[in-house]
Amino acid sequence: MAQVFLGVGSNEGDRAAQISLAAQRLSRIPGTRLIQMAPLYETQPVGGPPQPDYLNTVIEAETSLEPGALLAALRALERELGRVPSSVRWGPRPIDLDILLYDDLVMSTPALTIPHPRLHERRFVLEPLAQLAPDVRHPVAGRRIIELLAGLSAAEPA
Repeated sequence: MAQVFLGVGSNEGDRAAQISLAAQRLSRIPGTRLIQMAPLYETQPVGGPPQPDYLNTVIEAETSLEPGALLAALRALERELGRVPSSVRWGPRPIDLDILLYDDLVMSTPALTIPHPRLHERRFVLEPLAQLAPDVRHPVAGRRIIELLAGLSAAEPA
């Protein structure tokens, strides 16, 4: 089983309910088990058009799925929860599920980059991730999550 950390966000509809439902349904993905979920953080959107604030969290899970299969399952879960494909980058969405870390794997394909390419610069990901796994090391930066969070300037988006 691989240890994975997933970024979860929502800024449309009942955000907390969407995140809760995503967490429940994550455990229904074959070979996947939710371990724990960080507290919810309300944050302003980064990039994209004007839109409502997000609720964000991080989920720790175990999975027997390979990264590509896990990504496909997460995209199917997003569709199931009402996310419609959009050409607007960083636009509003009822649910957003991202693979942040998958063990200490480093990979890059056109469809998937692990670790998440902006993980180390986003407070809305690092804060909940630090709640769950402060001592986990970023496999590229080589620094602990808590160190990456401490290194962000106060000006970084929440």
